Amino acid sequence: MDSVLITGANRSIGLETAKQLSEKGFLVYLGSRDLAKGEEVVKDLNQKGFQNIKAIQIDVTNDESVLEAKNIVEKEQGKLDILINNAGILGDVPQDSSTTSVANIQNVFDTNFFGVIRVTQAFIELLKKSDNPRISNITSGLGSLTLHSDPTWKYYAFKAVSYVSSKTALNAFTITLAHELKDLGFKVNAIDPGYTATDFNHHSGPASVESAASFIIKHTLDEKGPTGKFYSPDIENESEESPW
Repeated sequence: MDSVLITGANRSIGLETAKQLSEKGFLVYLGSRDLAKGEEVVKDLNQKGFQNIKAIQIDVTNDESVLEAKNIVEKEQGKLDILINNAGILGDVPQDSSTTSVANIQNVFDTNFFGVIRVTQAFIELLKKSDNPRISNITSGLGSLTLHSDPTWKYYAFKAVSYVSSKTALNAFTITLAHELKDLGFKVNAIDPGYTATDFNHHSGPASVESAASFIIKHTLDEKGPTGKFYSPDIENESEESPW
């Protein structure tokens, strides 16, 4: 059974992604910063018929926590097939570029950017042992510099410096990582699940967690798809590739 680790998976899009991948036959490590909350979620899922989901404690901002999670997966599976870097935060708002504190920006970057790097580097050797390794970095359309430079873009006015900058940086990391691993059979992509109704945005988004998770899975499991791309459901073309 192929295995997948999803960070920040005890609620919202991460949780729904875990459920859908479980239904597809994957062993899912449901990453949660608070293990008790993760175990409570898994208990509920078990009662609903999901049996191949396991809670695992992982705080992406903490080296020791990430290493402990890596050691658990290595001991139990010996490898990891898919890593979905889903954990993310918005940070305090408003986030005007001229007034937002450096501490605010650093806090958001620690989860959204450095957290992804920390987890990826810890698990990379386990991923290299997979026949079809996948890394999906869950980003946002707000990370696109091209779209943010277009006054006609529907989200043009949303310029929250901490969040937007962290996702742009994440996209850059995705490009460099994909290039580094391109000859090793990896598929490494940035995936925007779209503006989804979650606790993250006070349920203001028009999309459902079900459609968001389905989009993530579609571009994670696509065996014929390329590596080093940025996908978004808001892009109306056949490839669903977003400009960087």
